[in-house]
Amino acid sequence: MELEGFVGDTIRTCELLNKSQLEPIYQTTTRDKNRLQLQNDLVNAHNAGIDNLLVFTEDYRITGDSLQEMMFFHVDAGKLQSVLEHMREGQTVEGDSLKSKADFLLGSGVESSWGKSVPDLEMKEMEEMTKLGTGYFLTTPVFDVDQFAKFLKQARTFGVPVIAEVMILRTAGMARFLNRHLKSGMVPDWIIQKLAREPDKQKTSIEIFTDIVTGLKDLCQGVHIITIGGEEKLKLYLDAAKLK
Repeated sequence: MELEGFVGDTIRTCELLNKSQLEPIYQTTTRDKNRLQLQNDLVNAHNAGIDNLLVFTEDYRITGDSLQEMMFFHVDAGKLQSVLEHMREGQTVEGDSLKSKADFLLGSGVESSWGKSVPDLEMKEMEEMTKLGTGYFLTTPVFDVDQFAKFLKQARTFGVPVIAEVMILRTAGMARFLNRHLKSGMVPDWIIQKLAREPDKQKTSIEIFTDIVTGLKDLCQGVHIITIGGEEKLKLYLDAAKLK
């Protein structure tokens, strides 16, 4: 398992990653943009030399436990398909010519913590995104590897690679904050207790991260790491988990 790209939510950030010879993945949204706004986004990305795209309905957040709120990852597939089809032919949605044809490696999100069953709506969404040309699915944060394995067994991923999101937890307070303000039960109690109990917080944090990544290596095709600050210590985590 290797780190192959770095996600940026602005084209400028992705340009800087490109200049540093790092593979940029441009993250954008669809819900609050009409076709012309989305097209302008993608044309600018293409002109900047970006060909990896990660698209969500809205910005990364988990707001509740209802089905509607938990489906935050899902993309306005019809709108996106219309724009991408035109750009692949070298045209805008208005019928004007682009400087060159544009195609992207497309990634889309999937909720991975459904437990025993995966809703039919989730499967339909994943199937639609596969038809649209999705190159990989990116999951919501994984803390329970056994539960994630059950999800993969239940879910039909249509032969599309799955990248698991792994969030670095540095303290028990940070984990409780996620459960309180993002999603109840997001971080398992045993992880919170371990972070609270052990005196060496950094060592414990690295151990938890390493155990999760190690458990994922035989289950999925990559990991997407979320640091939430503390980027200067990321190398310690990467080295411990033997990630390149």
